[in-house]
Amino acid sequence: MSEEYSLENVKVSLSPLQRFEEYLQSRGMRMTKPRRAVLEHVFARHEHFDADTLIEQLPSHGQDGYVGRATVYRTLKEFVDAGLLREFQLDGRAVYEHDYGYPQHDHLYCQECQKLIEFQSDELLELREAVARKSNFRVTGHRFIITGNCEECRAAKRRRRQRLDMI
Repeated sequence: MSEEYSLENVKVSLSPLQRFEEYLQSRGMRMTKPRRAVLEHVFARHEHFDADTLIEQLPSHGQDGYVGRATVYRTLKEFVDAGLLREFQLDGRAVYEHDYGYPQHDHLYCQECQKLIEFQSDELLELREAVARKSNFRVTGHRFIITGNCEECRAAKRRRRQRLDMI
């Protein structure tokens, strides 16, 4: 993806941990070891994931630092409510991405390998605003996902087809 469409950094005053602790405190809840473990794992990397993928990446039952399935689902909902993660539906599953400290952006989605590629486009935002103005509509956000096939999957398909042609 060219630099023209790459995501810019957004400055935030609190770390995700501080923001989540503030959220929990405002609701009379406390930071538990399992919540902290999930938070540290999720924010150690920037990737899109679903709950099952996250559960597979966390320590297994019986290992130190194990977090139960129900706790993972509950904690993900709390992250969304706290404004740390954004949840969206993709192929019938809930997918999560970082929201706190990340700009409004959109996605290209490969239907073959399920890769999500993030991009940011000023032209798309201008079009969105122009369409909203024409309809006297107040925009509060949007989700735009372009589906197709990535370069790697298209290349793999071409290679497979060429081998079959040689038979």
